[in-house]
Amino acid sequence: MNTVLTHSNMADIVLVPGAWLGGWVWKKVVPLLETKGNETQAVTLTGMGERVHLASREYGIETAVKDVMNLIEYNDLDDVILVGHSFAGKVVASVADCIADRVNTLVFLDAFRPKKIRTPQGGADEWPKNDWEEVMEECRKNGDGWKYPLTKEILEHIGQDVLGKDREWMLSKITPLPIRLFQDSITLSVNYDSVKKAYIFCTGGGDGIEEIKREKLDGPSKIIESGHWPMITKPSELVEAIISLTG
Repeated sequence: MNTVLTHSNMADIVLVPGAWLGGWVWKKVVPLLETKGNETQAVTLTGMGERVHLASREYGIETAVKDVMNLIEYNDLDDVILVGHSFAGKVVASVADCIADRVNTLVFLDAFRPKKIRTPQGGADEWPKNDWEEVMEECRKNGDGWKYPLTKEILEHIGQDVLGKDREWMLSKITPLPIRLFQDSITLSVNYDSVKKAYIFCTGGGDGIEEIKREKLDGPSKIIESGHWPMITKPSELVEAIISLTG
């Protein structure tokens, strides 16, 4: 018998996708969350997904943060559970820093996790030099130098469980990432410290799970047996993790 997990209080949930993705990637997740009574919004950041026609080398983290803040503002959302996937961990952290009074919990889904510092972090200067050179080479191969495509190597490394029709669907929707989203750093204030945090890690997402377990995380955590895109391959497990961590 399936157990239905629900919040003690229904929530406003905002889902922010990572690199190469748009709001479309949460297609399996949104109805599951809404079935449990949660108002759920899936963001597409400027220059990605159905907003790919707006892509520009000028748009970076500041624009992405405004995308999420405007969605919260214009949909009159409050006490928000804000889920950031992958690089979007720094997007949701910045949003929470700006409007801490409207964010209940930050959920970092296999995501960038800000350090407890008040100096810039999360930008290109934190990448190993060789890794960053490889990223920029892929951008140059893409023809314009400021868009980063999803490579076959990355997909095979962190998305081995995306198979069959799911793989075809994902590959038909992905769009190159405006590289400034990786390049730009963020700086957080004490406002960020007041927001509750929770963490979801994926065993095949590319990070060392055992090493992460040894970290002193400032919130509860769950581990999903999946690659980096559980919203595609393990949507039910992902929904249960979000609800159990924030309910």
